[in-house]
Amino acid sequence: MTFGSELTGREIAIVDANAAALGVTRKQLMESAGNAAAGVIRDVADADDRIEIVAGRGNNGGDALVAARFLGAYDCRITLLGDPDDIGTDIARENWDALERSTVETRTIGDSTAFDLSDPDVVVDAMLGTGISGALREPVATAADTINAADATVVSLDVPSGLDAAAGTLAEGAVRPDRVVTFHKPKPGLSDLDAPIEVADIGVPPGAEYFVERGDLLRLDRPADSHKGDFGEVLVIGGGPYTGAPALAAQSALRAGADLVRVAVPAAIADEVQGFSENLIVRPFDGTQLTAPAVDPLLDLAADHDSVVLGPGLGDAEATRSAVEDLLADFEGTAVVDADALRVVPDVETDASLICTPHRGEFERMGGRDATDWETRAEHVADLAAELGATLLVKGPADIISDGESTRVSRTGNPGMTVGGTGDVLAGVTGALAATLDPLPAASLGAYVTGRAGDLVVEENGYGLVATDLLDRVPTAMWSERP
Repeated sequence: MTFGSELTGREIAIVDANAAALGVTRKQLMESAGNAAAGVIRDVADADDRIEIVAGRGNNGGDALVAARFLGAYDCRITLLGDPDDIGTDIARENWDALERSTVETRTIGDSTAFDLSDPDVVVDAMLGTGISGALREPVATAADTINAADATVVSLDVPSGLDAAAGTLAEGAVRPDRVVTFHKPKPGLSDLDAPIEVADIGVPPGAEYFVERGDLLRLDRPADSHKGDFGEVLVIGGGPYTGAPALAAQSALRAGADLVRVAVPAAIADEVQGFSENLIVRPFDGTQLTAPAVDPLLDLAADHDSVVLGPGLGDAEATRSAVEDLLADFEGTAVVDADALRVVPDVETDASLICTPHRGEFERMGGRDATDWETRAEHVADLAAELGATLLVKGPADIISDGESTRVSRTGNPGMTVGGTGDVLAGVTGALAATLDPLPAASLGAYVTGRAGDLVVEENGYGLVATDLLDRVPTAMWSERP
């Protein structure tokens, strides 16, 4: 019930931030990582060896600075690449300041021409960590060349400098270690190195991967050079017996950051749905409810979107259920399926990537087994997700999200959200996220953000919320708490 056997640089940042949300601070993790690194360095160093620690200005360098404090019995020198004033985090800076005030020899290198190694026996590579990609720049490039040419045992912390921890590839001139100590879990590319890899347990709580927390918000990004369409186009298909549900889902998708949201509803209610907001782009289809003649035009329309939200307000008429089944059977994109549309999922064969958002009763009607405790329910959700080949987001006091291989739990939300319409908000938020993210993280963040939006409403106004109260809080829940 975790992210996977290997963690990319981004995933490590998410896990670290989630650990902090659970009460285990980055400072504690750095202390544990430095201590673990020192243990590996002691394993390769003789008592009279000279140790050179080459540190960057990020947290990877901070781990090495902590390690230096545990190596007081050795002749050890720390070389910092760059200006101490540019050290990236307070905790790394605290460790540099502590070393400067101690008896440990420290120096700073700003110019690659000034870099040298004074014949050490052991070199500790802590220049670049898991968040770096691309070609090596100076002074790291020169330092890496010098380290590789040295007649010394090279120990890299977490990853060798120059390893892209997302792609698992090595940059030209990357450090070639004799040993690597990596923290918490292996990183992509480490298994391909010709060096022993030690995975050090640094005390990351299991819940940092299992529970959806504010660290997961790091998956959201808004580069300054973004263009219209970069954050997805969403199609909501719904309405007939109900008009508010598709309008809520569409407005929620907009609030969750989708660039364009279109709402396909029966022509009989199109004007009413449009009246909910001038921001909605309404695409009517003939009739008073979804039926077979609308399927082919909707499939053509859906093909031009990054994700589809199917179900809000459709109702459970037999002709509508049949049309939903035909839609899913021929759709090949990503679809968030909600409300009455969920009924057909267990019996339909589809190449679509489905995110299903049932409440516990709907989950049981889909073939799932409920349980009173969420731990057992999580196992049952994973079982049904694997059986259906879909991602399930089962709503409840604790939302369970699983694709059958990995399972997450979101604990945001409150009893006030039992009011009607909050599920439509969740479907819209998840649809917007699914336009740019894979299904499992999209569903996980959809649950977290919608629940957090509800918590913000209750914190401000108390219970008695209505679904439209969530709309204005969705952006706050997504962006104000990013680590």
